[in-house]
Amino acid sequence: MTRQLTQQYASEMAFSPVVGNPLNVGSGFTGLGFRHSQFGGAMDPLIMVDHYTMTEPTFGAHPHAGISAVTVLFEDTQGRFNNRDSLGNDFDIHAGDLYWLNAGSGAIHDESPRHGATIHGLQIFVNLPARLKHNAPSSLHVKREEMPTLEGQGYRVRLVLGNSNGLATSATPVWPVTILDGFADSTSAFTHHIQPGFNAWIYAVNGDIEYQLQGQWLSLKQGQSSTLSAADGEVLKVRGSSQSQSHFAVISGEAINEPFVQQGPFAMSSQAEIDDVVARYHAGDLGKLD
Repeated sequence: MTRQLTQQYASEMAFSPVVGNPLNVGSGFTGLGFRHSQFGGAMDPLIMVDHYTMTEPTFGAHPHAGISAVTVLFEDTQGRFNNRDSLGNDFDIHAGDLYWLNAGSGAIHDESPRHGATIHGLQIFVNLPARLKHNAPSSLHVKREEMPTLEGQGYRVRLVLGNSNGLATSATPVWPVTILDGFADSTSAFTHHIQPGFNAWIYAVNGDIEYQLQGQWLSLKQGQSSTLSAADGEVLKVRGSSQSQSHFAVISGEAINEPFVQQGPFAMSSQAEIDDVVARYHAGDLGKLD
């Protein structure tokens, strides 16, 4: 393959950089939001990702159905994040932790910072295939100390969930997803092999980064993200391009390739299913918090 064709192929795989939409909710929640509609389907199985800072209770108890609501806390989170849901869970998650609520047929959820906490992380909505949207809800909590760390010249990357570089987390989510939370400078590059059938979303959390596909380096400024599609077996390399180490995140998941209808915190296969979930929610059938 010629260099010109290689660069064309890499450009087709990588979506143009997308800047997150500013988020401001109440007086205690700010961030940037990314939605699947910004990436022409290449975010699949992700529906949305919010990069946020939360300092006080904001959303209250709210429903989900047809998706998994995934919380990843960055290591600079200060204080505790209380997680409650209609599955009977009521506990705090800490800096570096992951909490995966598989809402399935429907669940009620609430997350709020404890007094004085500053929560910094990602809120991720992962779609479910039609065959899993009506299953009973479930949950998964992975603590920071249970996550492998990948380290090399110029980089340190937490394997929050999934598989990378021959390592795997012991926790297995309801849908195959790998989440990487890393820091890298310009002296070397972190390498991740994207699994066959997976799309990937890459985000510059703090500082600028560069990522390589098919020998071509592409750039993301802080607050920008991109998606990689048709990336079967592709090798992704990431390095920092700021004066100090840059913070980045990579989320790759098996593509579902099914149409869906989203209405707020619900994502089902049809509008009729959405209407049914909304009716069940108003009837109190999605459960309650203790």
